[in-house]
Amino acid sequence: MTTALTQGLERIPDQIGYLVISEDGVLASSGELENDEHTAGVIMQMVRTACRFRLHGAAEPPFKRMSVMFEDYVYAVTISGQKVFVVKRQNNQREPVNV
Repeated sequence: MTTALTQGLERIPDQIGYLVISEDGVLASSGELENDEHTAGVIMQMVRTACRFRLHGAAEPPFKRMSVMFEDYVYAVTISGQKVFVVKRQNNQREPVNV
């Protein structure tokens, strides 16, 4: 089951770690996020907070993806079904060039 959960995550360019989380805890992890229960807890709390912003009567979460950006890396968070997929990637964003 873990292989099916993580098959696509391992091929994401510039990824340096990932988590697959459910309400029961971490289902899979790798790289810099391997066994990182603390980060999983923080991300899940952010997801729960963001889910409070539902539109009246909507059954679906108010978002499918969330990015948490830092100078050197970014957490890309995706909700699919009852699982939360988190990928930590290098932040290769360049500053705009002023001409």
